[in-house]
Amino acid sequence: MAIYDFSGWATRNDLQCADGRIIRKDAFKQQNGETVSLVWNHQHNSQDNVLGHALLENRDEGVYAYCTFNDTESGQTAKKLVQHGDVVSLSIWANQLQQNGRDVVHGIIRELSLVLAGANPGAFIDTVMAHGADADPDQIEELIANYNENIMLYHSDEPDEKDRKGKKEMDKQEKDQPEDQSKDNEGETLGDVFNTLTKKQKDLVYALLGSTLEDEDEPDDDDKDDEGGKTNMKHNVFDQGSMQERNYLSHADQESIINLAKTNSVGSLRTALQIYAENNSDTLAHDGMTGITDADEVMEALFPEFRDVRPGAPERITRDQGWVTAVMSKAYKTPFSRIRTRQMDARDAKLRAVGYKKKGDQKKERGNMTLYNRTTDPQTIYVKDKLNRDDILDITDFNVAAYIYQDMREKLNEEIAIAIMVGDSREPGADGKIDETHIRPIWQDDEFFTIHADVDIEASKKELQGTNTSANFSENYVYAEAIIRAALYARESYKGSGTPDFYCTPHLVNVMLLAKDLNGRRIYDTVSDLAKALDVGAIYKVEQFEGLERTDKETKKKKLLGLFVNMADYTIGSTKGGEITKFNQFDIDFNQEKYLLETRISGALTRYHCAIALEEPTEGE
Repeated sequence: MAIYDFSGWATRNDLQCADGRIIRKDAFKQQNGETVSLVWNHQHNSQDNVLGHALLENRDEGVYAYCTFNDTESGQTAKKLVQHGDVVSLSIWANQLQQNGRDVVHGIIRELSLVLAGANPGAFIDTVMAHGADADPDQIEELIANYNENIMLYHSDEPDEKDRKGKKEMDKQEKDQPEDQSKDNEGETLGDVFNTLTKKQKDLVYALLGSTLEDEDEPDDDDKDDEGGKTNMKHNVFDQGSMQERNYLSHADQESIINLAKTNSVGSLRTALQIYAENNSDTLAHDGMTGITDADEVMEALFPEFRDVRPGAPERITRDQGWVTAVMSKAYKTPFSRIRTRQMDARDAKLRAVGYKKKGDQKKERGNMTLYNRTTDPQTIYVKDKLNRDDILDITDFNVAAYIYQDMREKLNEEIAIAIMVGDSREPGADGKIDETHIRPIWQDDEFFTIHADVDIEASKKELQGTNTSANFSENYVYAEAIIRAALYARESYKGSGTPDFYCTPHLVNVMLLAKDLNGRRIYDTVSDLAKALDVGAIYKVEQFEGLERTDKETKKKKLLGLFVNMADYTIGSTKGGEITKFNQFDIDFNQEKYLLETRISGALTRYHCAIALEEPTEGE
């Protein structure tokens, strides 16, 4: 099987789109096996919008797409959005359609797009391929993202109204250009070049030149003539008519505005400026305002609004979500929510085979094996939010509903991942707690599944440095060696599948990277070097692990340093309909849109000694 980044339904049959059309079976049958471009939101005005390509497969249910991102910056950015679950909808752009009434029976898919929302309720991304040095090309990691998201079908080659308006505006701008703008520049004077500018461009040049002019009443020494007098004001040398235009408020203008502001009926300088601008918009001159006749434009120039550095939705400040994506995508998923694991312990010495001593002796039966049996039931996990409809209508510079939904999805994934790794931090019985018997945390799981290994820093220090503990290796080196030694020794009892990954705090990674030898050279130059020393597939930094402690059965406190686990040994179970599902409803009584993301899942380790928890002992109770 070829390697691809994700797959999903480009379109489904027999589902009604928002415009009433229904795509029928085999409408795009002739494109089975064809490759089309993968773009962002049907935008074709830049090569940066091309994200990769999609291989189409015609099925009985519709058209399925296997998609691959390219190595460009936009392609890799889109790849991260898909892997994080931020974008889950596909949309096709098709033309040359043949219809039988409202039924689409034939067409050609020109491109496939990643979109935020669409018109066909059956399209969604359902699988994501994980790439890496150890990735299995034939293994597909599934995303639980089967909730109803939409796609959009473009039904013709004709541009929409917005495109037609844009074209008319471009044609108008081209007509406004001077005819001699297309002439050869050879032999032209500076004045000829300046005359090729439009009126607005000339106004900009006037404003820039005006900003460099010094005050007429206070000239610098360099601007004085030989007799100490003032030099003439500089002006545009190409257009003699424009030099009379003022780029400042005259004293007469200022006096009129101030007198107007002093009157009781006005009361403020801003109001006075607005009134003056409305009454004198055809003659008022100001820097950068030449040619402005609308009073609102004048006020905008005088009192400019604040502008967003990054237009659109506000930038969200979140904790690192890279490890969350790894946990959710690498965990093994089952189509049933009630998980049961059964292991038979056959390691007892009594189970050994024995020799037959002599003829006539009775043969002895061996002992019994020990059965370990565990069941895990599902629990519903959700996140709920609401928006006043007035706010939805008033916020026009970005889609606030999609913005809230994206944050809800991220928080739901993060909460599930934390429950899987270390458990819910809320007190037992607290409202909203994710019960450890339904989502069993790896860190606090039974010794049968998770090996809890202590890291003895002091013992490592004595072994490495002897009695002269201050003259040899650095503290970072001692700490790093203690971690690696404890991890490798614990790996001797590890029975998990494949190579595990290491999940730990960013501080722990930095401490180990700063380890130096006696000559002051770094032991591990990169995180990859550190991963090789720990014999793990990858290292994931989890800032949510910082400061976590637990009390073991002997009432001793243990500080979590990191977890070694291959998430393929952790099973997440969910029946059909219990996957992550999105709901929204309008509350007519309170004029609010209410949103709900919900899933019903169970989770547990399913192999003997398939995880290792590295801990540092602290004081006892």
